[in-house]
Amino acid sequence: MNELNQWLFSQPLYWIIIIGSIAIIITYYLFGAKIIGWFGELWTKQALNKLPKDKYIIINDVFISVNGTTHQIDHVVVSPYGIFSIETKQYNGYFTGDKYDKNWVRHVGKKKYYYTNPIRQNYGHVKSLSELLNINESKIFNIVCIPSRAKLRIKHDGELVNNVTIVEKILSYQQVVINNADEIVNIINSSNITDKSIKKEHVKNIRENIIDKDPNKCPKCGGQLVERKGPYGYFIGCSNYPRCKYIKK
Repeated sequence: MNELNQWLFSQPLYWIIIIGSIAIIITYYLFGAKIIGWFGELWTKQALNKLPKDKYIIINDVFISVNGTTHQIDHVVVSPYGIFSIETKQYNGYFTGDKYDKNWVRHVGKKKYYYTNPIRQNYGHVKSLSELLNINESKIFNIVCIPSRAKLRIKHDGELVNNVTIVEKILSYQQVVINNADEIVNIINSSNITDKSIKKEHVKNIRENIIDKDPNKCPKCGGQLVERKGPYGYFIGCSNYPRCKYIKK
């Protein structure tokens, strides 16, 4: 056995595998939530690319300011049949809730974790697009895409889709309600903020608003702050651990 260990330690491939595995673990520990979210948006983009190019124009990562308030929209699709505001969430697990609830509940055994309701969140994006484009809200559709295998027991009116059904959902709208799609696309593109410092300020404001409105909310991800027990006693941390490792000072 000792000879086998000595032989393994002497192999460059062995150390490449060990170092690579450690690097992957550290990267996931630090950026896991962002990586998962990035893949969710990527899968949604790939699905949206199946829409007919002659009728549907896709704008990804839209960041606009309306009446002094900034809004970050994952995807906007413009077509003669309406404008689609699309929010992507990469959830896992079993969720319950209602389209009107402030939060949805993720159930893990007997524990409950709270997530901001993305349908309500995206409705704010719908309103912002309505004001920016001076278009009635009835022509802008709220769609939340959850490309993961999460089990959702959510009461809704068709707003929830996944990366398999999102194209079918968009194509189900066949009444022409938009006759200036190119003009709308130009307005969105010209209003799209690309300044990274402004985007950072947007994230900062969201965190501050979460704390101001609800001191029991995690300022990093919006989860519920709960009492937890660690090796050095009790502390207040995020209920979404290990996805979020926030600890209240």
